[in-house]
Amino acid sequence: MKLIKLNNGVEIPEIGLGVFQTKNGEETVNAVKWALEAGYTHIDTAKMYQNEESVAEGIKAAGVKREDVFITSKILPADIIAGKTAEGFDETLQKLGTDYVDLMLLHFPMLDEMNIAAWKTMEAYYKAGKARAIGISNYGNRQLDVILNMCEVVPAVNQIHIDPMNNAQDRIEYNMSKGIYMETHSGFGGTGRTQGVLGNPTIVAIAEKLGKTPAQVVIRWNLQRQCIMLPKSVHQERIISNLDVYDFELSSEDMAQIAALNGTASTGFNMDPEKAYDLFSGRIKFTPPPKD
Repeated sequence: MKLIKLNNGVEIPEIGLGVFQTKNGEETVNAVKWALEAGYTHIDTAKMYQNEESVAEGIKAAGVKREDVFITSKILPADIIAGKTAEGFDETLQKLGTDYVDLMLLHFPMLDEMNIAAWKTMEAYYKAGKARAIGISNYGNRQLDVILNMCEVVPAVNQIHIDPMNNAQDRIEYNMSKGIYMETHSGFGGTGRTQGVLGNPTIVAIAEKLGKTPAQVVIRWNLQRQCIMLPKSVHQERIISNLDVYDFELSSEDMAQIAALNGTASTGFNMDPEKAYDLFSGRIKFTPPPKD
């Protein structure tokens, strides 16, 4: 597994198992256990996912030492709104059964003053050794600038929705210009949109040419763009397959063909960062894109 050195020197595995919408209990325990047995060393969860306890159980079931697993979690938007980032952080540590996480993210941007207060708390926990790195998730360039203009600790990563139809190139370039790595969530399109990405004729044709699966092609595409990839699956064979991406590369022609897909479809939970507070405070109702 290739490691990427973040802006504070901490190394993060470039592929991790995502457990969004993985059911708490046996489903999450098994997914985490299978991933660790297959060679993953990076698990991405969140308080919002309501499965942090099962992530801890899966790590234990795999017989892997805590220090050999890179664990990411995220602060709940409601905790940011309520000024309870510290309480949310402590709750996550308790549920994960650990005294530190490797990476803690603010899950969504709320109002600017809320983001600033939450980030100051994150910095305090980072300095206290409760997180080896801290970062943000679903932040647009403007919200990132708010943090950068006041921070003592520059975010290590920004985790956003990136898929071939929504490649977020401008946000990737802007974050990387600030020394911030990008992580991909919903890399296969997101809930209800997976077939639109993995069944896309361009992706399928490249996969068939290379003797790989469409999922492996999408993962490889992200890695070659220097994005950390977090493929989610609850199927053992797919979890194993999603890690089998180190014996091939996409050509410049392949990369150009995938780049041309940008904007050709609406996919996943690609929310305007400016509307995140309105959604999580209940001011508006999120309407997902139609399913395949």
